[in-house]
Amino acid sequence: MKHCWYIGLVFFVIMGCNDDVVPKPKAYLRLEYPIANYVKTQVDDIPFSFEVNTLAKKITEKNIKSTTESYGINIAYPSLKGTIYLTYKSINHDRNNLLAFVKDAQNFTQKHTIKADEIIDRAYENKMNKVYGMFYEVGGNAASQSQFYVTDSVEHFLTGSLYFYAKPNYDSIFPAAKYLEKDIKHIMETVKWK
Repeated sequence: MKHCWYIGLVFFVIMGCNDDVVPKPKAYLRLEYPIANYVKTQVDDIPFSFEVNTLAKKITEKNIKSTTESYGINIAYPSLKGTIYLTYKSINHDRNNLLAFVKDAQNFTQKHTIKADEIIDRAYENKMNKVYGMFYEVGGNAASQSQFYVTDSVEHFLTGSLYFYAKPNYDSIFPAAKYLEKDIKHIMETVKWK
């Protein structure tokens, strides 16, 4: 009886050794963000308004030295470790200013082609509010995953871009980048010139 017990144990050990060990793949945290709640901005000094997510905890504004009236607006998301940077420039009814600003915005996006896997551009048009522009979705390990510019083609020009406080690793920042991409689109879609 003891002999059968040893044979059975050896049989199970040998059968158990045939399975190949498969390492577990690396995984990332599953992050869930709150449903976006948008409110109109309370920045009075700038010549436009827009709606921002209440998840943004700090909005700062400063004048920028430029050939025309210019402002920088930073919208900080500390919980997502990212910031949306907006830059406003007055066109001053000068077609050359408009062309230069559009070219700068497009060149800024194209600089990301070195690290980007893809850049998807989408035209935007809101005739009622006279807001026209382009949204860029940048895929891969680029420094900025979302960028846009909008203008009324006469007086106002606004650019925006998203940056995180970490070295770009698209897989790990992807959920936050997608969440803030919606916020950037919402800012773009709710711009109203004063």
